[in-house]
Amino acid sequence: MFKHYIITRFNLRADYWDVTKNNEQLLTDEWMDNRMWLFENFCFPTVVGQTNQNFEWVLYFDTNTKDVYKNRIIDLVANHQNINVFFVDAMPSFMPELLKYIVQQTKDVPYLITTRLDNDDSIHVDFINEVQKQFNRQEYRAIDFIKGYSLQIEPVYILGKKAQLFNPFISLIEKNENPNTAFYQDHRFWKRDKKVTQIGERRLWLSIIHQRNKINKFDGYGNVKWEDIKNNFTISEEASKLISDKTIPHSAWFFTSLKNQFSQNFELNFKLLKRKLGLYKAK
Repeated sequence: MFKHYIITRFNLRADYWDVTKNNEQLLTDEWMDNRMWLFENFCFPTVVGQTNQNFEWVLYFDTNTKDVYKNRIIDLVANHQNINVFFVDAMPSFMPELLKYIVQQTKDVPYLITTRLDNDDSIHVDFINEVQKQFNRQEYRAIDFIKGYSLQIEPVYILGKKAQLFNPFISLIEKNENPNTAFYQDHRFWKRDKKVTQIGERRLWLSIIHQRNKINKFDGYGNVKWEDIKNNFTISEEASKLISDKTIPHSAWFFTSLKNQFSQNFELNFKLLKRKLGLYKAK
């Protein structure tokens, strides 16, 4: 009835993305070492650990990727039949190659589900299952799980709740006729699309905040204890121990937490109101 793809871009060259938020150079060996560590410890194990394995994960690396990293990723996914790695020539080649592959693989499949996932983030063990529970033969419908957690790992470990509309974990259900996929527009631009369903019953993702993010900064809130939620995210033992040992207590950032909670609630309700009033311009 449908084919579900998780789609992740890794180190694709792009003219508009050449430095981190701290003005550090991107795609260097240091950047790749850091990003591979994040991927191997936070992202990869949470996808492999999904309760529902009815999906294919496609990973897109740049053709300029050094052999040491190519071999590392190929070895990592070698025993996982539902994970495929592709090497493409920079960002402009990404969407054409992605669509070409999907069309070739789904000629007799009437519906597609595509989920975007950044290579440094984590998903709840039931994330894929919750996405697929929303499937109802929709011709076109985006699914936006608006609640999750935020974990800062640099310069200190801080864990909090987070709510975000049109976040980087968007999924798209669509009829398999000239498909768009969840990557056909930046996740922030889904605010202009009327066919988005926001769901907030469960916290289904963990956004990792670090020094080499492009834009993101920690804005979590609340007194969240890793021991209470760690079974929901199958990150590596190494990463889990780091969180347990290094996360600072809520009391150390209590006032920042209150400020973040107020800001998030205001922004969330403001965006929902603008959406209800039709103030976002359609694409």
